[in-house]
Amino acid sequence: MKLKHLTLSAMFLALGLVLPFVTMQVPQIGSMLLPMHLPVFLCGMVCGPWWGLLVGALCPLLRHLLFQMPPLVSAVPMAFELAAYGLVSSLLFARFKEKDTKAVYLSLIPAMIVGRLVWGLVQIVLFSLRGNAFTMQAFLAGALTTAIPGIILQLILIPLLIKALKRYL
Repeated sequence: MKLKHLTLSAMFLALGLVLPFVTMQVPQIGSMLLPMHLPVFLCGMVCGPWWGLLVGALCPLLRHLLFQMPPLVSAVPMAFELAAYGLVSSLLFARFKEKDTKAVYLSLIPAMIVGRLVWGLVQIVLFSLRGNAFTMQAFLAGALTTAIPGIILQLILIPLLIKALKRYL
């Protein structure tokens, strides 16, 4: 089981590194689709909390080290956000006996909220270290307004992908 989770986690990490190249072909909407988030949520729900946390934390940092994207100032808060996604979605999803669409949504939506709050808290800390303020307007723009296409994509794709993966795992 550990080898299976290690292998799947490596695959989800690789997807998190590659998917942004696909979505960035249309720069105006590419980043709004939140391509690294999808494999992290899937990893958490399929492999468990520690794998989800690890893949979530590593994905933006490793992508920054390999490709200099996202910039480090974005990669650090994203690492905390994605780690929260992987951890929280997994812990909630594990509580359901039936791994159905309802369980996916009841795990996914709270994890999305927690992850965005974690991102905001990290931004507050980082901004204050630089002597700046992280405003509510900046939080809403970064966590919600510009993320709406990605949120919709996650709400559509993740339940479908979990349903498809459930057959083979």
